[in-house]
Amino acid sequence: MFTLLETATHSALTPVWFVLVAVLWVGFFFLEGFDFGVAMLLPILGRTDKRKRVMVNTIGPTWDGNEVWLLTAGGATFAAFPGWYATLFSGIYLPLLLVLVGLILRGVAFEYRSKRPEMSHRNLMDWMATIGSFLPSLVLGVGFANFVKGLEVGGNPPLVTTGFWQLFTPFSLLGGVLFVVLFCAHGAVFVALKTKGEVHDDARKLAIGLAFAAAGLSMVWAVWMNVVHAPTHPAAHAITWVLGLVAALAVAGAALLTARGRDGSAFIATSIGVVGLIVPMFLKMYGNLGFISSGDPGLDMWSASSSPYTLKIMTIAAAIFVPIVLAYQAWSYWVFRKRISVQNLPVEAAEPVPAATGA
Repeated sequence: MFTLLETATHSALTPVWFVLVAVLWVGFFFLEGFDFGVAMLLPILGRTDKRKRVMVNTIGPTWDGNEVWLLTAGGATFAAFPGWYATLFSGIYLPLLLVLVGLILRGVAFEYRSKRPEMSHRNLMDWMATIGSFLPSLVLGVGFANFVKGLEVGGNPPLVTTGFWQLFTPFSLLGGVLFVVLFCAHGAVFVALKTKGEVHDDARKLAIGLAFAAAGLSMVWAVWMNVVHAPTHPAAHAITWVLGLVAALAVAGAALLTARGRDGSAFIATSIGVVGLIVPMFLKMYGNLGFISSGDPGLDMWSASSSPYTLKIMTIAAAIFVPIVLAYQAWSYWVFRKRISVQNLPVEAAEPVPAATGA
């Protein structure tokens, strides 16, 4: 009887934790997506140090909290699906290392930008933030496109047999470009929402073009995914079609809303676009975890999961702490809800001294 109860618990909690991991990734891309976008747009919108400082300040109080969603998603994957975690690192260690390098670069850039007044130092930090945001966006886009397509695994224990250069197919490259463009559009809309004055006006103009570009790429992605790499279950296939089309239309709607000056509604629209992009990916990954097993024993959601007792303890901990974290993060966004402009900057942050040129 205990064995039957344990099996039933395992069967119930394994899909629950797959959904929770998916929710964590969706939350990460929704929140960190506009962070990435803001940093990638620094060379375009930040034509002066004051404007760059305004852009950095829009995400300054929250960017590190948004990044925690990625750490939590990775930790939850390791604890709930150790087989999934281990197999991923067996085949895509280098791409994951590139993501880590990018996150380190942007973290250092945000923390140390204001530590020295020289323009050369601040320009270096800004480029580190831009590159450190571009790398994770591109690599994660390519990576999730490969999960949709399916990574080949084989052996015992299962290891990824797909080669590094095989990851860069036209479909996966489309995923990388889509992530970059969509996050830039998401970030431009966020800058327009959080600023006023000249930065706001320029961000609004840029957001319109980026949103239309992201909408076009999203439509191509939705069609390609659902025609070539669709889920096998008819209900899941129908949902991925609906969500893909809703995402493309929402991002196009964000461009129209931005043009009408409705910044808040436009941000909600790009957020729907991000969610509508990520959720179909996890629907496609449900069960097989984004792998194509070429031998025995193979790998799926149930064989890769932790023991029933581990999942039970994790569920209890998540039920206690997740609401607390969500409440705190919502409070932090409420505290820093007001718009800012170059007029709000203190003199010492707005007027850096030029680098010394020698005697």
